[in-house]
Amino acid sequence: MSFFRRGPGRVTPAEAARMTADGSAVLLDVRESSEWHAGHAPGASHLPLSRLAAGAPLPKSATGRPVVVICRSGNRSRQAARILADRGAQAVDVVGGMTSWAAEGLPVRDRHGAAGTVA
Repeated sequence: MSFFRRGPGRVTPAEAARMTADGSAVLLDVRESSEWHAGHAPGASHLPLSRLAAGAPLPKSATGRPVVVICRSGNRSRQAARILADRGAQAVDVVGGMTSWAAEGLPVRDRHGAAGTVA
């Protein structure tokens, strides 16, 4: 996958959706729990940046797989992608984060599976 060749790269929400829908990568949301519960991309795994930065391992669903990292606007996900790349993982972040994801009409679900919001 060319997105992962030279350290952490960046992808658009549409590219992230394609990469994770076809199973070639895992979507990892690094927002805090309250943000995640308000609305996240269906099928995403969750690990707050604060825990990742403190040394927490990736969720089992993302271990050993390319990771597409997303947050609210793209700042935390870029930091997380760097941390993951430093750990040897293949990681890219989503430009514009969940805000852009939702603006492009991609699905957002709350913790109950209903239509969610980006918090």
